Amino acid sequence: MQSLFQILMLILDVIWFIIIAHVIMSWLINFQVLNLRQPLVAQIWDGLNRLLEPAYAQIRRILPPMGGLDLAPLVALIGVYALRIILANNAGAFYGAY
Repeated sequence: MQSLFQILMLILDVIWFIIIAHVIMSWLINFQVLNLRQPLVAQIWDGLNRLLEPAYAQIRRILPPMGGLDLAPLVALIGVYALRIILANNAGAFYGAY
């Protein structure tokens, strides 16, 4: 069961990294540091959007409109962090169950 705990924590770490990469890339695109006309940038951006937009859409349905300010990534990061806390606090269930 320890392996399951470690796999879940790894998955949450990967999700955290993907969300952070998406946020940073969106800033770089908006400040025109990156250009979506570059094929590699466009492919990475499209891949990140395809991964994250379904989750963001669910979060945006719950959040009230903020007038151009998208808080969905922040809520997603808080959710991932909350799941990490819940798993860490219940790690005994993974280690002690034999």
